[in-house]
Amino acid sequence: MISRFVRLSLATLVSATIGLSPISVMAADPAPASAPVAAPAAAPAAQPDKAADKSAQKQAKKDKKAKKKAEKKAKKKAKKAEAAQQ
Repeated sequence: MISRFVRLSLATLVSATIGLSPISVMAADPAPASAPVAAPAAAPAAQPDKAADKSAQKQAKKDKKAKKKAEKKAKKKAKKAEAAQQ
């Protein structure tokens, strides 16, 4: 079991990391602060595409499963018909 002191230390470390992350980003960014920011506007636009792609993949998977099920059913029906002929 994690002691209270360890939890407090971990929470402090996480808070400090979150607090310092914007400073480290500013230090690493060579562009001036007054430059127009176009890249973040493109990132949210990619998310709907990702969601659409994911839903398309789900639909394709459903279609494939339905096709497989229909083929299996047809095969079973043909097998029954063959057994009935004999």
